[in-house]
Amino acid sequence: MNHHASSPPPIVIYSTAICPYCVAAKNFLKSQGREWTEVRVDLDPAERDKMVGLARRTSVPQIFVGDVHVGGYDDMMALHRAGALLPLLDGQAAEGSA
Repeated sequence: MNHHASSPPPIVIYSTAICPYCVAAKNFLKSQGREWTEVRVDLDPAERDKMVGLARRTSVPQIFVGDVHVGGYDDMMALHRAGALLPLLDGQAAEGSA
């Protein structure tokens, strides 16, 4: 049983150049003091294929926190309103209840 603080999982945002929801998602994460990796699917068709394979969606943004597919901006905000986003971002997502 290891109870030491785990490092926050990496955040990956699949986005395109002109995408208001991508901007909104990044502004929200910035407001939370988060860092992320942005993957531009409009510049790299292989990354787009990868995103669709992972997310089963073609819309952007598609937001991943570690292995968890959060979804788009609206999905992320719904998760946030439910109080489930910040624990996920902090690496405290329920890995089986305590």
